[in-house]
Amino acid sequence: MLLSLVVHTYSLRYWLPAAVMLGTAPAYLLTWSACRLLSALLPARVYHHLDDGIYSVYQSMVLFFFENYTGVEIIIYGDIPKTKENVIYLSNHQCTVDWIIADMLAIRQDALGHVRYVLKDGLKWLPLYGCYFSKHGGVYVKRSSRFNEKAMKKKLSSQMKLGTPMYLVIFPEGTRYNPELREVINDSQQFAAKEGLAVLKHILTPRMKASHIAIDTMKEYLDAVYDVTVAYEGTVDSEGQRRAGPSMPEFLCKECPRVHVHFQRVDLKDIPLEPAVFRRWLHGRFEIKDKLLATFYAPGELSTERLFPGQGRRSALSVMQTLPSLLLLAGLTLPMLLTEVGRKLYVKTWLYGTFMGWLWVNLSP
Repeated sequence: MLLSLVVHTYSLRYWLPAAVMLGTAPAYLLTWSACRLLSALLPARVYHHLDDGIYSVYQSMVLFFFENYTGVEIIIYGDIPKTKENVIYLSNHQCTVDWIIADMLAIRQDALGHVRYVLKDGLKWLPLYGCYFSKHGGVYVKRSSRFNEKAMKKKLSSQMKLGTPMYLVIFPEGTRYNPELREVINDSQQFAAKEGLAVLKHILTPRMKASHIAIDTMKEYLDAVYDVTVAYEGTVDSEGQRRAGPSMPEFLCKECPRVHVHFQRVDLKDIPLEPAVFRRWLHGRFEIKDKLLATFYAPGELSTERLFPGQGRRSALSVMQTLPSLLLLAGLTLPMLLTEVGRKLYVKTWLYGTFMGWLWVNLSP
């Protein structure tokens, strides 16, 4: 019985936040739809400004759980600019929590509503979220020969034309690095060796297409590129071997005590745009990441403190930046669940949102 209680208590650490985050989605969608309708006769910039504000509210609520609720410590190496910028965020990719780390950095610049993602095409099928990420300015891409360069350029150009603030998150590896998936790692290393590039051990060989198109298309619009390297504590086993990055349930269950984030701002004038040279430049940036991660995961005792080189500082997020959003969304959701009419509207919103998302993503030009 005691063991059962422990198991249920542990699972609640995840299910409670998950229920709130998913449960408030219909209220969020209804709020967004209302703003979309009210701003239909106004300039598009007005809608995008409202959309960024609403998105910021929802993501602040998400960060309440992933940062304030978990109590995770964020250790930052480097100086994050205090002012908002139009940027591309390039990071290594090892787990789904990587998406949340981008939010954690953005909120520290008061730019949370400006976060947009380059996403793999399969994610467009996510109920509600799949369509919304696209409407918020995200770009869905397919891999290799199916990559639609023209569609990505068109999407980014339309965002620039509207003057949309840009915090575009890209994971150039294209998939997650998982030390247990040796075949994926071996294929990546063999490709690098074949192309005459340095073989990377702690990350995958970066793909250049999405990063190059984004930087080249928006070169007159961007202020900088943020080069970010992320490492999670608690990802080394008892034998000192690296394990996969934490899943979202594991992170919410407080299995990751600290996240280490190495941050470097790269000026646009220092980035070559000729494709072959850009490829070398991007790979060079990932060689630096590989060395940082080699230091972090250097062999040692399980109790060894793992750090990036240089001076890191703890960056705490005030609960006052996230709790109001949680209370607001909860206040919008609870009335819907307390009445029969509200519950029907709630269910219909989920179904309608999923169906319209499919139409928007698959039938839009």
